[in-house]
Amino acid sequence: MSKVIAVLGAGTGLGAAVAQRFGREGFRVALVGRRPDRLHRLGEQLASEGIEAVPFAADLSDPAQVPALIAAIRDHFGRIDVVEYGPIGGDHAFTPAAELDAATMAELIPLLLLTPIEVVRAVLPEWTERGDGAFLLTHGYSAVQALPYLSGVGPVMAAARNYAYSLHGELAETGIYVGTLAIAAYIAHSEITESALAATDSELPVVDPDDLAEHYWDMYLTRNRVEQIHPENPGVHPAAR
Repeated sequence: MSKVIAVLGAGTGLGAAVAQRFGREGFRVALVGRRPDRLHRLGEQLASEGIEAVPFAADLSDPAQVPALIAAIRDHFGRIDVVEYGPIGGDHAFTPAAELDAATMAELIPLLLLTPIEVVRAVLPEWTERGDGAFLLTHGYSAVQALPYLSGVGPVMAAARNYAYSLHGELAETGIYVGTLAIAAYIAHSEITESALAATDSELPVVDPDDLAEHYWDMYLTRNRVEQIHPENPGVHPAAR
């Protein structure tokens, strides 16, 4: 039976690239996101490339939906081997630390921290029984390096990064891999990049999502590092995500 990757946050940038990269290796793909129309278009695109992909509409900002979502994916495909989690969209803006309040943080925590924890809880029994599996967590560079004016999402992603590092250390000997990809730029073709470019005339660092997907494929195969930063020497740029 062919392996399955669930792409949680399957958009037009990284999600599509990850689906294509793993799909070319024979993976079947579960596409998860809020917008059924976008998921269906991406599924049709992947099908035209010979990749089996099925859309699953879900609101990942609601951790309570996770058990039913994972069960639906497993019922359809029979298994889940890899999860890539990276659902940040154009409506998740940075907030200067001096302007943060509890309400802003509370709104971000479910999507960026609680839901990935629930996803791992839902897939871990299957992976433990099989002695194999991979959880790939996407976050921005502000989770690695705190930057002035780029707070809000950064602290919450930093908490999720901390969780991923702990998971990696606890599960590596069981055959289960946990890896994180920190992106220090905007991602070409993504919604958040389109919004940013429309709002400013300044030059912004933009990376190719295919390069990011290649990192994830290499991390999955080699399992020799818990984290990859791209670009590897990002410096401190006001747009660094």
